[in-house]
Amino acid sequence: MDNKKIIIIGVILLIVIAGVVIFMLTSVNYDRIDITPNGTTMEVPSNQTEYDGDVESAKIWHWNNGILVTYNSHEDPNFIKVTELGFNALNDVIKNGEKQEIDGFTCYVINADELLEIHIFDVIKVNYNGKFYCIPLENETTHDNILICCNNRDMAVHMAKSVEYKNVYPESTDLETTLSTVENITGDLSSKVNDTTLNNIKSSVEEETGVNLDDARNTIEQYTGKLPI
Repeated sequence: MDNKKIIIIGVILLIVIAGVVIFMLTSVNYDRIDITPNGTTMEVPSNQTEYDGDVESAKIWHWNNGILVTYNSHEDPNFIKVTELGFNALNDVIKNGEKQEIDGFTCYVINADELLEIHIFDVIKVNYNGKFYCIPLENETTHDNILICCNNRDMAVHMAKSVEYKNVYPESTDLETTLSTVENITGDLSSKVNDTTLNNIKSSVEEETGVNLDDARNTIEQYTGKLPI
């Protein structure tokens, strides 16, 4: 074999090796995690993703270039849905971004600083910047609400595609019982409003539900601003 052929083969081998190295450096491995205990699962970047804990029943994870927030409306039996208000506020911010359709998913492109202004991200000590691709998902059967935000579009789409839904909360939950109780209390209070004071009404609700309305109002105002009550 002459020197010219040896050089050509050597160059080809170098190109192949370089391609393999680049692929290994740029490819992402994923681990599957539970979004709800023994229920819905999805894939997240392996050896990067850190669970930050619960913030008023919303679960938060983050990794080098993204954030995952999940919330299951039937996992939290409290009738005052503080987490739901915060999650909806977060979705409102996301949906102000540029809307794109990517592989069948609706994606919103926003700036990272807008995302990190949301109250529930106070627990994360990161310094994200640039554009984030955010994909909100919800499933009415399993009651899962999922928000994937990542500055890598392909990673965000991969994670969205990887979600496997599983319902672990039956429809007849304590939540529905509590809501029914609140509705009954509301009806009773409407008939009492002419012969009792506002403080008595408030005490009655707190006694029946076990919820301190002042504390609930203060928490809600973190998301909605000052309430006129």
